[in-house]
Amino acid sequence: MTTRQLADAHALISAAQRTYAHHPDASAQLRECKARLGQPLRVALAGSLKAGKSTLLNALVGQDIAPTDATECTKVVTWYRSGATPTVTACYGEAELARRANVPVLRREGRLTFELGDLTAAQVDRLEVEWPSSALTRTTLVDTPGTSSLSRDVSARTFDMLVPEDGASGADAVVYLLRTLDATDVQLLSRIGDHVGDESGPLGVVGVVARADEVGAGRLDAMMSAKEVAERFSGELERAGLCQSVVPVAGLLALAARTMRQTEFAALRQLADVPAEDLQLAMLSADRFARADVVLPVDPAMRAGLVDRFGLFGIRLAVTLIRMGTNDSPTLAAELLQRSGLDELRRVIDVQFGQRAEQLKTHSALVALKRVLVRYPLEDSEEILADAERHLADSHGFRELRLLGRLRSVETGLSAEDVLELQRLVGGFGTDINQRLGTDDSDTPELQRMRALAAVRKWRARAEHPLLDQFTSRACVTAARSAEGILLELG
Repeated sequence: MTTRQLADAHALISAAQRTYAHHPDASAQLRECKARLGQPLRVALAGSLKAGKSTLLNALVGQDIAPTDATECTKVVTWYRSGATPTVTACYGEAELARRANVPVLRREGRLTFELGDLTAAQVDRLEVEWPSSALTRTTLVDTPGTSSLSRDVSARTFDMLVPEDGASGADAVVYLLRTLDATDVQLLSRIGDHVGDESGPLGVVGVVARADEVGAGRLDAMMSAKEVAERFSGELERAGLCQSVVPVAGLLALAARTMRQTEFAALRQLADVPAEDLQLAMLSADRFARADVVLPVDPAMRAGLVDRFGLFGIRLAVTLIRMGTNDSPTLAAELLQRSGLDELRRVIDVQFGQRAEQLKTHSALVALKRVLVRYPLEDSEEILADAERHLADSHGFRELRLLGRLRSVETGLSAEDVLELQRLVGGFGTDINQRLGTDDSDTPELQRMRALAAVRKWRARAEHPLLDQFTSRACVTAARSAEGILLELG
């Protein structure tokens, strides 16, 4: 179905291009609109200053490719794409005089940075980074400056990318990092929903309780505290219609786990041999832990490096896991990664973004097309506008996305087994027919049709139950509609 929608969007944009052939501004916007359909899904990371966007981007990619220090290059919107070799390009200048310059990639005191040279952040429109990474093959990640920066110009670059006043959003989906939930976050999420989702709501918007290990002050139960915060944020944002789901993630720990060195594991194993009371006293603060006069079997420089890479929470968790029997580096890395929350975020991104990439890209293109048609009205464009609005209104896939987000935090009147079946049917574990129906490649189309038909009957009957609450009833209707879509696809 999404391939057909993609083809329909291509046809509509082509019709608009013919209509606006003699209108330079509209033609340029329509070319960009069509080009987006053939590009990887654009996922932007946004949030306040020092929320941990660059660290989370590095964790998602599994490599240290985004600068995390507050330098000039972190004040610029930066696009990360797949490429054969690492290259960084600065794009600057007005449209007619647009220029590109290569930017050196340096490491200073072990930290990656991009050296802008004579250019300043104010001059650069954006940085384009090409990097050999499988994580970037199907997705372009966009790192944006902090929205609460003391410099209005820095924050404005993020707004211009995500919610421009005179065009469509540059992102198809957004991962929004939260430390708190204040009026600034709510206002920007509302604007993102309007631009990215148009009238369909907060499509492709996932929240992250960032630096989640700091919520509990680095204690071993920090992630449990962060999960409670995420549930509260999720409830508030979903009630306001601003976000699909919220996931707690300790980005620093996730990155350290994905890039763990054998020397770090050896140091952590040495710390695990220290009596618990002595180690607890030494870890009262990060500064104390790295002090030369604190006697530990690991030298101060390595201790400082562990704090920089893992944080106190990560060190405490790693030591505890080693004491419980984790005895090799790969196993420890896997355990830390699972507890960091990154695996859950990647699953949410895959289900809600990756597996619906064509749908989200098509939606972005149609929203951009609609904005061009409304901004430059012509008599011949009215029919194209009507067709675009009709396609945007065909939003069952988007209802599935919103339902999946709400099912994470809203109680239903269904059994746990039925909730699991409903999640599967609406694409919560994958969007192909076998994943939705619980079948496999060896099953016949006839069996698939029988299961789909049974699902239609079951969920239609459930939706009509007089004692169901409104949310559960709507969820059942959505599940039935998904099963009907499978029947159509099966012919």
